[in-house]
Amino acid sequence: MYNKMKKVITLTLFCFGFLGYSQSKLDNYIQIGLKSNEVIKQHNFDINKSMYALKEAHALFYPTVSLNANYTKADGGRTIDIPIGDMLNPVYNTLNQITNSNAFPSLQNQSVLINPDNFYDAKIHTTMPLLNFEIIYNKRIKSQQTSLQKIELEIYQRELVKEIKIAYYKYLQSIEGINIYKDALKLVKENQRVNQSLFKNDKINRTAVLRSDNEVIRIEANLETAKQVNSNAKTYFNFLINQKLDSEIEIDANNESTPTILVNENTSNREELSKLTQVSEINSNVSKLTESYWYPKLSGFADFGFQDFDFEVNKQSRYYFAGVGLEWNIFSGNKNKYKLKQVEEDSKKISSQTDNVRQQLLLQFQVSQNNLKSALEQFNADKNQKESAKKYNEDITKLYKEGQAIYIELLDAQNQWVNAQLNTNISLYNSWIAFAELERANATFTFK
Repeated sequence: MYNKMKKVITLTLFCFGFLGYSQSKLDNYIQIGLKSNEVIKQHNFDINKSMYALKEAHALFYPTVSLNANYTKADGGRTIDIPIGDMLNPVYNTLNQITNSNAFPSLQNQSVLINPDNFYDAKIHTTMPLLNFEIIYNKRIKSQQTSLQKIELEIYQRELVKEIKIAYYKYLQSIEGINIYKDALKLVKENQRVNQSLFKNDKINRTAVLRSDNEVIRIEANLETAKQVNSNAKTYFNFLINQKLDSEIEIDANNESTPTILVNENTSNREELSKLTQVSEINSNVSKLTESYWYPKLSGFADFGFQDFDFEVNKQSRYYFAGVGLEWNIFSGNKNKYKLKQVEEDSKKISSQTDNVRQQLLLQFQVSQNNLKSALEQFNADKNQKESAKKYNEDITKLYKEGQAIYIELLDAQNQWVNAQLNTNISLYNSWIAFAELERANATFTFK
């Protein structure tokens, strides 16, 4: 039992070590993709925008200072009548009689324009919020929105890593397919040469020659199709990592290592759940922001400047004006009450979405793990079939050369051998594709 367990551990470590070696170039391409992918750049632009919005919200706590100046020229309009003459002239006349002099002249009634004429006012105007809960909660919301943008970036990055891996495996799959068809083409061309020689020597009939010619044509067509699949795979891979579409792709030495299925469930750490948690917190602050309607707002202001007529500037022209303003909403027709009810319904919706997404992520993990197990079983079966088909083809080829087997038997053995190689190649990289999907479902890829 101990020896068996030791072999299993050794094999697992070997697979991990081999995996770390064979995937080095893929890891490099992943880093290139994460740095140069255009969608990631767009997400970074959104994050930068959110950061600036946060700074804007923070700036609302600071005072606002502005320079205000105005000049007025007026004539006509409403006036203020001041009956100075009517009030003082009788008194002045009496005083002149008593003093027997003209020391007290007569005064005219005055009429002053309400609109100031030839008047200027220049001041530094400063305002600052002293108590405003709307600003406080607005800043919190902006901060959480920035975090939300970062989480959305991480979600896309994980999806991109999965797509890059799948595209890379499909590219390797297509290369191996081309190699298999090239070997098959050599094989059928050799059969064509042998059959033509045997036909010339009257050893076989013309049917075998025609059949071998058709096999050459069929394999050549399949080879061309495989090349087109390879070209498409290369183009798509280069698109994902934002390189020129015809750029050559470096690959590691081909091997038949398979991924491990020893993966612990980790869906509780998925960014999708973190995103919903962040959305819930934002909604909570939106609720508090709505409730802040009932709180008083306190602000201060101060003006420092000059004002006078005829552009006079002196000590009397200087002035300051300062104060505190209070705003407290008393009634708004229950507008905010209903708005708060909407926020509460959003909270219930987010809670329901979180439960649903949690179940979906767990389902995705279990399905991906089962798909990986199935892919590995299929690979092992195809691998065994490949070994059997190889031996069978070698035996029939030997018998055919000795004249103990007909061409149909040889053709069948060769087709089995080619198909077994193709199926093994497909199932091998399908297992790696399934592993990439499981890694995505479990959020186990580590970003550098």
